[in-house]
Amino acid sequence: MLELKGIHWKTPENEEIVKGIDLSVPEGKLTVITGPNGGGKTSLAKIIAGLYTPSQGQILLNKEEITHWDITRRARGGIAYAFQQPVRFKGLTVRDLLELSAQEPLSEERLCSALSAVGLCAQEYMDRQVDGGLSGGESKRVEIATVLARKNARILVFDEPEAGIDLWSFANLTDAFEQLKRQGGRTLIIISHQERIMEIADYVAVVADGKLRTFGKKEEILPLLLSGERCAFCPKGESGKEEC
Repeated sequence: MLELKGIHWKTPENEEIVKGIDLSVPEGKLTVITGPNGGGKTSLAKIIAGLYTPSQGQILLNKEEITHWDITRRARGGIAYAFQQPVRFKGLTVRDLLELSAQEPLSEERLCSALSAVGLCAQEYMDRQVDGGLSGGESKRVEIATVLARKNARILVFDEPEAGIDLWSFANLTDAFEQLKRQGGRTLIIISHQERIMEIADYVAVVADGKLRTFGKKEEILPLLLSGERCAFCPKGESGKEEC
């Protein structure tokens, strides 16, 4: 289980973005972290992945403290992170990228398994160039496939996977997440504003103004968000409806 205890984080300019978040992420479930733009969601995802180090607080993985582990050590410990904007490497093929992520050569079977899980045909895509050879939606799906190619990944963190892709690609991404959820055995954390992604979640956390405003089962939280009561979770309260 992943546990965050009293997590704070400040920018290099000393602006506090994350302000004392306590969150226990249910093991083997899909948790969506949502909330207003600028509320600290992506910063929290990067803290979990090891890209940012908290200025205060503890992170525990299966009761072991990993607060000061860097991203490489966390990756070896089973935490995988998919960037909001997929990284493009000139001269690399999709096969190269998946093998770099897996840190070993991949058989045709494993390539096919990772790519088919995100709706891509291995024979068609594995020799395509990553830089310039893929659309935005294809790049997003390949990014997710790099996470799936890692055998030891048990906690998968996706930062706004819907950003910058078309509706058709979004539908395929949602299908991929549903398939991952059905497979079980992995903890999924998705940063998202999308109702469709929240609908397939097990749990929803609302983060605003750097604080955890509410957390619970999807059946409890989503109706409140969709009914307009989301403003109750906004630091501005009712007076901030337009901003919420």
